Amino acid sequence: MFVAACFVEAGYSAGAADRAETVCDDWQSRHPEWLWCDDFEVDRLESYFEYDIRHGRFVREAGAGVGHSTGMRAEYLPGDPHGGSLHLAFGKTPSAYIKPVDAGTATYRDIYWRFDLRLQPGWTGGGADKLTRATILSSDRFAQAAIGHLWSGSSPDSDPERLYLDPASGTDEFGVLRTTTYNDFPRLRWLGAAGGQTSLFSPPNIGKWLCIEVHMKLNNGDAGDGVFEYWIDDRLEAQRTGINWIGTYRDYGINAVYLEQYWTSVPFAQIQQRYFDNFVVSTARIGCAR
Repeated sequence: MFVAACFVEAGYSAGAADRAETVCDDWQSRHPEWLWCDDFEVDRLESYFEYDIRHGRFVREAGAGVGHSTGMRAEYLPGDPHGGSLHLAFGKTPSAYIKPVDAGTATYRDIYWRFDLRLQPGWTGGGADKLTRATILSSDRFAQAAIGHLWSGSSPDSDPERLYLDPASGTDEFGVLRTTTYNDFPRLRWLGAAGGQTSLFSPPNIGKWLCIEVHMKLNNGDAGDGVFEYWIDDRLEAQRTGINWIGTYRDYGINAVYLEQYWTSVPFAQIQQRYFDNFVVSTARIGCAR
């Protein structure tokens, strides 16, 4: 009863409380479509091919997760934009360094990922810029054929309290890879941002747990039928369709998802924390209920 009550206060139903206790239990057999599950109850951090602990400011912590379970705590310091990151790889990758959590042979073209997010009470300053992205890592120098960003502050005139889809391509329209390294901005094609409906980082939602799910589907050759969309608590927030992510590029599929903290402008004067839990990557829709 106590756990369910905690979840109601945090913006979840009693059913969600049950999900938090069991989301990664025996997940390989219960959810064969899932590529990864981390509720942070067990230390799986060595499975990520990169983990930036950021001097102890992005760590597993008892009580930091949904329903006071174990979760990830990210801490921001005034004047310091870096808050740490988790980089997960799966499928075929271009380097042994980019170690996948599966067999490393598949080429994924349609990926969903979900996580729970909470901002500490008293949070100020908006959306903290970077949040998550999926990408196609295409070389040992981390050239990217496509990037599905979900972040705040996607442009100077965007609302910092909302999350924006901001898809980008590292190929030309025909599928020729143009990027040569990570975040090779001069060679990216920006495909058009779309803002969500919910003011996620406004006072009514601060302190609540919210479930965020993202979907990235690559286009089929010249069809221009790619999709990028996201949900908050199973409500569709924003969607882009008809995307030409990569032309006819075929060397690699979507092979990495990042959870990241990088606050470009750091517009606050206090130590602030946000929390993550129940991180899932799947080839099918996940949803926020078990």
